[in-house]
Amino acid sequence: MAVPKKKTSKAKGRSRKAAAWTLSTASRSACDRCGATKRPHHVCGNCGWYAGRQAVEVD
Repeated sequence: MAVPKKKTSKAKGRSRKAAAWTLSTASRSACDRCGATKRPHHVCGNCGWYAGRQAVEVD
């Protein structure tokens, strides 16, 4: 079995683990009613519609 020649520093190990923490961009979808960009499963901020009904009054 292979044996490491030198000790791996804490910084080296932590930076390798930190690479898995990268955030992905939030997904986007188009509103069915007005066509504005919105998050999936969220009320549209432009027209206030969600799931075929008006959920929020937007002025």
